[in-house]
Amino acid sequence: MARLKKVSAPSFSAALERAATDGAGVSVLLVDLDNLMTLNEKAGREAGDKAIAAAARALTSFAKAERWAFGRIGGDEFALAAPGIPLETAFLRAEQVRTTVNAALRKAVPVRFAATATIGVANLPRDAKTTEQLMRKADLALYSAKEQGGNAVGLPPPEDMVLRSSYYSRAQLGRLRALGERLKKKEAVLLREALDDLLRKYERT
Repeated sequence: MARLKKVSAPSFSAALERAATDGAGVSVLLVDLDNLMTLNEKAGREAGDKAIAAAARALTSFAKAERWAFGRIGGDEFALAAPGIPLETAFLRAEQVRTTVNAALRKAVPVRFAATATIGVANLPRDAKTTEQLMRKADLALYSAKEQGGNAVGLPPPEDMVLRSSYYSRAQLGRLRALGERLKKKEAVLLREALDDLLRKYERT
C-alpha cells in the first residue's frame, strides 16, 4: 500500500495533516504511471526517467495553479492533496489531471511507446478518518483502476469487495504488474489463471 514514505516531500505530509485537521476535509489523488517498466526495457531507462520528469512537471504545475500540495511518494507514483475538495469534485479534477499528464507523456516518450497515468481518489472524512487510512483508500482506488486496464481514474471499492491489493504484499503486486506488462495481459487475468490452476490442482487430489 502507498504510505507517506521517506521519499515523499515533507511539505506534502505536513500539508495533508493540516488539511485533515482543519475541518474542511481533504481529497487525495494518487497518480501512477502505466507501462513504465516496458518503457524502460524497450526504450531504455533514460526514456523512463524522461517520462517521470515530464509527469512530475505537469503535476507540479497543476498543483501550483490549484494551490494543492504535491509530493513524489515512489519511483513513478505521485500524490496530490486537495483541501476542502469533496470526492465527487476531486474525481472530476482527477480526470483533468490524467489528461494533462498524458499530454505531457506523449511529448516526452517516443511515439511507438504508450505511457499513460492511472489515478486513485479518496476523501477524508468520507472514506477515512486518518491520513494513514486516507492513503490506503486512495491506494485501493488506484489498484482498482489498474485492474480494469489502467489509464483511468478510480474510486475506493465498497468494503465488501475483495481486492488483491488487500491481501498481497506490495512486492508481490510489483512482480505481478511486471509480469502482466511482459506478457501484455491484465493483472486480473493472470490472477484468474493462477486461481484456476490452483483449484484444478486440489480438485484432482
